[in-house]
Amino acid sequence: MDGSITVAGAKDHSALGEQQNKALTLEYWLQKWDQHNIGFHQEHGNQLLRKHMNTFLNGRKGLRVFFPLCGKAVEMKWFADLGHSVVGVEISELAIREFFTEQNLSYSEESVAGISGAKVFKSSSGTITLYCCSIFDLPRADVGKFDRIWDRGSLVAINPGDRECYARLMLSLVGKDFHYLLATLSYDPTKYSGSTCNIQCLEKVDALEERHKKWKIDYFIETLYLFTEK
Repeated sequence: MDGSITVAGAKDHSALGEQQNKALTLEYWLQKWDQHNIGFHQEHGNQLLRKHMNTFLNGRKGLRVFFPLCGKAVEMKWFADLGHSVVGVEISELAIREFFTEQNLSYSEESVAGISGAKVFKSSSGTITLYCCSIFDLPRADVGKFDRIWDRGSLVAINPGDRECYARLMLSLVGKDFHYLLATLSYDPTKYSGSTCNIQCLEKVDALEERHKKWKIDYFIETLYLFTEK
């Protein structure tokens, strides 16, 4: 399949540390949202995405853009405002409702046939569709193929033992000439690309913030990689 995967680093370093000690269950993330312990949420959106948006879109119009583990990412509104169709998946119904409320978007909701307990929320404009269910159940909703995937920290939030399954799921959702932008922590990218992609490092950015210092780290690097098929 033709296309490219572009990787930018980092979501929330605390998740990595906690993964080393315990499995990150759906209940864990639901509790994060219920308690509004959501330091990983970027109120003003991801600045590397904003900077590299033209490269990511590559001049294309009317794309289908997928947000795995979307939370209430403000970037979903960015793409919709540019005329693209956005689909996201998130386990927390609270996060989804907060997204629509905070972005001043009216919406409808309905159950999803074939996925017990799942709901789908759709903006009245029809440009944003968010599924409330486990990401691994999403294929049963027959969501089709996507031109672009913006994955900020979703990989980090997946337990290491499930990442191979996650990677297969992502590849099953992309169409021809896809671009995959992946925000991740700094680690060897070849561990997740295997021998299937060429890898080029495009940019490294110092992203250390005051809140990161409580994790007793002195640097926090966002890295941008371009993945292309061999």
